[in-house]
Amino acid sequence: MDKGKVYLVGAGPGDPKLITVRGLECLEACDVVVYDRLASPRLLRHVKPGTERIYVGKLPDRHTMKQEEINQLLVDLALEGKTVTRLKGGDPTIFGRVGEEAELLYDHGIEFEIVPGITSAIAVPAYAGIPVTHRDLASSLSIITGHESPDKLDRSIHWDKVTNATGTLIFLMGVAKIGYIAGQLIKHGKPPETPVALIRWGTRVEQRTVVGTLETIEAIVREANFKPPAVIVVGEVVLQREKLQWYERKPLFGLRVLVTRARAQASELADQIELLGGEPCEFPVIETIEPSDPAVIEAMREQLEQAEKYNWLMFTSVNGVEYFFGWLRKFQIDVRRFHGARLAAVGPKTAAALAQRGLVAEVLPVKFHAEGLLEQLSSQLRAGERVLLPRGDLAREVLPRELRALGLIPTEIDVYETVLADVQDELALEWIREKEIHMITFTSSSTVTNLLELLKRKGISDPVAMLSDIPIASIGPITTQTAVDAGLKVEIEPEDSTLDGLLQAIVEYRQNHRPLQ
Repeated sequence: MDKGKVYLVGAGPGDPKLITVRGLECLEACDVVVYDRLASPRLLRHVKPGTERIYVGKLPDRHTMKQEEINQLLVDLALEGKTVTRLKGGDPTIFGRVGEEAELLYDHGIEFEIVPGITSAIAVPAYAGIPVTHRDLASSLSIITGHESPDKLDRSIHWDKVTNATGTLIFLMGVAKIGYIAGQLIKHGKPPETPVALIRWGTRVEQRTVVGTLETIEAIVREANFKPPAVIVVGEVVLQREKLQWYERKPLFGLRVLVTRARAQASELADQIELLGGEPCEFPVIETIEPSDPAVIEAMREQLEQAEKYNWLMFTSVNGVEYFFGWLRKFQIDVRRFHGARLAAVGPKTAAALAQRGLVAEVLPVKFHAEGLLEQLSSQLRAGERVLLPRGDLAREVLPRELRALGLIPTEIDVYETVLADVQDELALEWIREKEIHMITFTSSSTVTNLLELLKRKGISDPVAMLSDIPIASIGPITTQTAVDAGLKVEIEPEDSTLDGLLQAIVEYRQNHRPLQ
């Protein structure tokens, strides 16, 4: 059997978007990913289906796997012919013990590649508004391990030289020893009033920062119950934070938001949450698929083959547009055969999906739901007109019912079906159970019902009670009513039932409430 290859990849400090392009390529190509606690679990979503995941991380009070065992694991996996990505927090060459892993691979004749990452020693202070160098304050820096007992620290650190030979001092993994570190720096010449900052879980939604001086920082850390992992910054550059902190000022900073949309649509909402400083947790509870029932497909073909008879084409969702044109391609039906039909769309996104195909919706309702569409169209509809409604199988009956009441002849075709998503993220489930989700977004009634059903299937007997103290943001009145009927309390509902309106309402809610952590 041919030997595999091992990529020793720096994942960056925590924000999953801070991984390098090369690091991402290694993740996407591997058969096995071996990861630790400091690598963002969201990065695991980039691995291909079937990739084995092995957690070897360490916690402050225990070791999941000894370093020697990790080294041997990488060798064993490669000897099985597998492509392995060893994902390590920060940069693997800075206190990452990559040399030990690479050396054993070399001894066994296994090909490896070291992929640098953005070190937390620089990135974490930057996310706290602290540049580690500054022309007027510090022209050099030292990166020092602090995760040792005091006697080991004294053997590995020349305190007199460190204290006096550099501008900024960066200690990694030194929270538990902060009092000793501060004392040694004062003892060897640093002024007691020297600024100090500790940044916990930097670049992540949990980021927290405390600031003091060498003289006061131990008491501040103790009072704040500040826990590892954290980066310690010592030096005048800490004072820059008053002006330069940018990440913690974002409107959704510190907010982890559960996004329940279908995976194909979730990225737009997730990206916007991220831009506003929040952390989206994508947890798709619905999936849209093509109907599989031959009778449904044949009935759809028959209606589409009668394209010339329709006076109206009414679309109520982007999915309706996408699947409608997909079926036209499959059935080889020219869209120009609908030349006699006027177009109507519910919501700007639906209208935009039509516009991408060179089609302009004649009517856009002020209220982005079926009732709003009818209200806007009422003066233009004529009894006897035929209306084609390409929709999903769970679409509400309001629109066809009201059209019939007005004397029109609506024809519904199920161009897609909405089903419960199969694959779920165990990390997201853990966050829900541990109350580490700070807000839930619902963008349709099916996201409400499917989330509750999925949680039940995962062994949660009373999901409504579990979610009762998590603020819920609903995209509009129909979705809100579904949530309320299920026993949930909706805190946020925008005036405009759009993603932009939902995001704006979330920002306003956040501004008017205390931080949720």
